[in-house]
Amino acid sequence: MKIVLRSLGFALALLVLLFPFMGVMALLFLLPMETRYRLAVWWARYVIMPVVSGVAGIRYRVQGAENVPADACVILSKHQSAWETIAFLDIFPPITYVLKRELLWIPFFGWGLARMPIVSIDRSAGKDALRQVVERGQQRLAEGYSVVVFPEGTRAPVGGQKRYKIGGASLAVAGGVGVLPVAHNAGEFWRKNAFLKYPGEVRVSIGPLIATAGRTPDEVNAEAEAWIEGEMRRLFPHHYGQGEKAMDYSLEAR
Repeated sequence: MKIVLRSLGFALALLVLLFPFMGVMALLFLLPMETRYRLAVWWARYVIMPVVSGVAGIRYRVQGAENVPADACVILSKHQSAWETIAFLDIFPPITYVLKRELLWIPFFGWGLARMPIVSIDRSAGKDALRQVVERGQQRLAEGYSVVVFPEGTRAPVGGQKRYKIGGASLAVAGGVGVLPVAHNAGEFWRKNAFLKYPGEVRVSIGPLIATAGRTPDEVNAEAEAWIEGEMRRLFPHHYGQGEKAMDYSLEAR
């Protein structure tokens, strides 16, 4: 019952705080992009994240922060919930996200999102979607924003894995920047499309920067996948079996 009440309180707090803020952001289109971004980071860090930890009871701990480069890069991360889309604004230097353009059509929320330095793509465009990621992503990299890409394309359940798409690695190779791999277990506490939020500590592990010079997107993508999936199995073995595939990933990650 306590979890239900906490989850209800969190849902109400998020409703009260999210949509009005995004509506305000939609009205601030005359402000410089950098100012709007800083406002969004302030909101995430000092308004939403305290609610996430104080009401929902979801805290986080980061390891590998020393691996975050001073320059812009491509961040390839596991995607398990909405938690990381908020928390990454607090964890990383200036970032932007690759997201589907349909999100921009949501009243208030999407209108405010459109005022941010995002990379929106048409996922139904096939190969053109990859071109959109590379072209628009390079523009954001040039502006000093690291680009967050969820290579599995959608949220995967805890202990699950989907095919790693090539878009993020292609952007990094084309832009001449490194790839920063990230593993975490946010879905253990904030599950996909679930009302209930479970208290606990999200562990975020940031891996060493992967060089892209002179390499193909396939090579970079494979190395990022090996590190992320190996780290997931190392940190959260209770979510994975002890089969040969899990052992192979662990060995590759080390």
